Amino acid sequence: MAIDGKTTGNKDLTPASGGRRTRRVRMTGAERREQLLDVGRTLFAERGFEGTSVEEIAAKAGVSKPVVYEHFGGKEGLYAVVVDREMRQLLTMVTGALTAGHPRELLEQAAFALLDYIETFTDGFRILVRDSPVAQSTGTFASLISDIATQVEDILGLEFKARGFDPKLAPLYAQALVGMVALTGQWWLDVRKPKKAEVAAHLVNLAWHGLDGLEPRPRLVGHRKS
Repeated sequence: MAIDGKTTGNKDLTPASGGRRTRRVRMTGAERREQLLDVGRTLFAERGFEGTSVEEIAAKAGVSKPVVYEHFGGKEGLYAVVVDREMRQLLTMVTGALTAGHPRELLEQAAFALLDYIETFTDGFRILVRDSPVAQSTGTFASLISDIATQVEDILGLEFKARGFDPKLAPLYAQALVGMVALTGQWWLDVRKPKKAEVAAHLVNLAWHGLDGLEPRPRLVGHRKS
């Protein structure tokens, strides 16, 4: 209530336009945590782990440093959660795209899934492909690619067996195929040319026609044999 122009009570009031006062809406703990994750993701993508400080994160979020420590224990904890979320997001998108279909179509789906992630979650991808001192605890882009290759490995294993190839070699080819798409994705992250669909088409063209002409027992043609 108001007495002699003064406001009483414990409501958090801030001046508004026209001399009016409005209540400042405070974030819940969960909302603050999400805000800090969003701020951290943006800063880590722009400056990397080493180039980002707790002070900058706090200032950008409009809070004090202790709030960051309260939620994540420090910069390392915040970074670890950001990386874990991005890794799960990418893995979910790629594995979810590998639905039923012709093997060539599956290759297209996998290529599109990675390029879709890069296009939609650009900050997240920039973070994943960076090196950081806390990579050992959060995982690395290489380990993520290995997880995706494991999904592709099962598909290749069935195809190899059906065509009379040694299915034990499927893991090798899965790593090669997924690695090719991932490295191309890193390059496309900055150039963004040609268009996504064209990049996917060329990736599948190389991969599929390479697999189509696969030799059951490839041989070396150079002078080196070991």
